[in-house]
Amino acid sequence: MRHVIIATLLAATCTSPAFATRTERATFGTLPDGRAVERVTLTNAHGISATVIALGAALQSVKMPDRAGKVADVQLGYDTLEGYVTKPEFFGATVGRVANRVAKGQFTLDGKPYQTPVNNGPNSLHGGTKGFDKVLWQVIDVRNGPTASVTLRYVSPDGDMGYPGTVTTTAIYSLDEKDALTIEYRATTDKPTYVNLSNHAYWNLAGPGRSAMGHVVTIPADRYTPTDATSIPLGRHASVAGTVFDFRKPTPVDERVRDARDEQIAFAHGYDHNWVIGDAVTPDQHRMARVVEPVSGRGFELWSNQPGLQFYSGNFFDATVKGKGGQLYRMGDAIVLEPQIFPDAMNQPGFPSIRLNPGQTYRNVMTYRLFIAKR
Repeated sequence: MRHVIIATLLAATCTSPAFATRTERATFGTLPDGRAVERVTLTNAHGISATVIALGAALQSVKMPDRAGKVADVQLGYDTLEGYVTKPEFFGATVGRVANRVAKGQFTLDGKPYQTPVNNGPNSLHGGTKGFDKVLWQVIDVRNGPTASVTLRYVSPDGDMGYPGTVTTTAIYSLDEKDALTIEYRATTDKPTYVNLSNHAYWNLAGPGRSAMGHVVTIPADRYTPTDATSIPLGRHASVAGTVFDFRKPTPVDERVRDARDEQIAFAHGYDHNWVIGDAVTPDQHRMARVVEPVSGRGFELWSNQPGLQFYSGNFFDATVKGKGGQLYRMGDAIVLEPQIFPDAMNQPGFPSIRLNPGQTYRNVMTYRLFIAKR
């Protein structure tokens, strides 16, 4: 059952029945080359806001109240542009042209071999050394209304990070009065290529300074894709039954996240795996996950049209990243849930295809249905 913001919070935050979700547009900072980075904030009547910055088409902030009405920023990241430039860490970013890992950064398309930059051990991660998370997108549309939105665009040239084809991508962030935050990606190409986009938002619904390992997660999947020691899928599905990967019932992340007896957990130092929600991209959205932070009551249901869900438990934060408010981010301070097609899909014949041809439109639409859970 989907819970909604409780009535007392609505009464406290709603200014009038006619209130529409609004937008605020400003400059977040300036890049070393002098280009301005725009910031757009979407705010609704229930005290929920989402801020998007043009660098990496990234979700910089999501603020929402808890059961007592206390508003907190539930996204990890930086207060200023400098951090996103010097140590980006994929905070809230649009990741691509191909999200997740590509084995050895290599693939073949129509018989021709390609090499993308290796930036994660022996593999390519999230598009390479300068993926979509590290480029400046253009804000092309900002709208107020019952559903407020910001649309950003980036044109990735032929040969970008070794990928063929000029790919034009739009990222549409929207927030409505039902507390639904939606991110929609669309892409077209002028040559056959590979595209698999997602968003890398780091969620901590408890708020700053607290671990996210107490979050209770539900993932309606009976299979996942096991990996080798470098997090490349082995090309097969495995049952979650009787394993640490079974989240079909609500389960706190910290119940099994450090169970090093499981080889897969030992490989990734926690969760960094793809759950099989379906076998193909679907026209409509389906439920991917449900997350609740039991102390604050903050939660969301994640819906998407994608077949896979990469769940990452923030395993590699080591208190060397100083984020918002000067907080040192530690292992387990956030979780990431990325709807996408399976990792390394171009090299895995049994996985859904990520090929995009001219005349086709790639589409990944994900919705976070935010709520406050009752006790």
